[in-house]
Amino acid sequence: MRAYHPGDEAAVLGLVGADRLPGQPPATPGMLAEALAGRSPVDGGWWDELEAPVTEVICDATDQVLGAVSYARRPSDQSGFILWLHCREDEGLAEALISRALHRLGTGTVHAFEFASALTLGLEGLPARHRPATLKALEAAGFTGRDSWRYMRADLPVAGLPRAERCTVEECEDPPGRRLEVRDGAELLAEATIGRPVDGVGVLWWIGVAQAARGRGTGLALLGSALDELAGIGAREVILYVDDDAPPGDTERDRTAANGLYDRAGFTEVDRLHCFTRGS
Repeated sequence: MRAYHPGDEAAVLGLVGADRLPGQPPATPGMLAEALAGRSPVDGGWWDELEAPVTEVICDATDQVLGAVSYARRPSDQSGFILWLHCREDEGLAEALISRALHRLGTGTVHAFEFASALTLGLEGLPARHRPATLKALEAAGFTGRDSWRYMRADLPVAGLPRAERCTVEECEDPPGRRLEVRDGAELLAEATIGRPVDGVGVLWWIGVAQAARGRGTGLALLGSALDELAGIGAREVILYVDDDAPPGDTERDRTAANGLYDRAGFTEVDRLHCFTRGS
């Protein structure tokens, strides 16, 4: 293993591309540069708390890059983080890359796949079904995973959905995209945030309906309007993430209604996203 250098760019992008999920745009040199620098347009605040990432590659005898791992430490609590790892799902390579990161991070708690990197469009967590070798290697290294997100996609345009009345649209910067609101006078009934398309992929970042407006089809109508808006600004497909890991009885974070809404609209589940922790 050795440190990443600029001549590895094409090989590492090839590794990232081999793991690309449906609904994810291809990683570009610019995206890789941001990830190497420890920046991300999603979860940026968490990345700001980390030291500069260290990125290393594992090579064969001819110096061909076979895998890559990036890791960093958080000074505030000395936790370590395995930020991203790619090795064409070779379990032996995944084990070696994880072992290297753990050795360099030293003692203490280590998290893995906790934040979304700039290499993806908001992919926070490891897609467990698509990355079985990496999942197995993490578990063998003593990491415990938690099933945190449902990752879904749909082609655009989506037919057959109602559209929201009295829907206003404004530009927003966090995240970069547009915010849709449905109001009854001054009362906010529902809101949604969509991301600007990247290589034809749009994101539905958020949709919410006020308690008083639920059960009247407001959410489905706003979803129809949001998907129309995405198609109108160049998206050919749309992805979303549902954090449906709420413990039983936590009504504030219950996502049953949201999951039903997306299923009804024709979204399909691509994978479940897992985050990991290894104690000291």
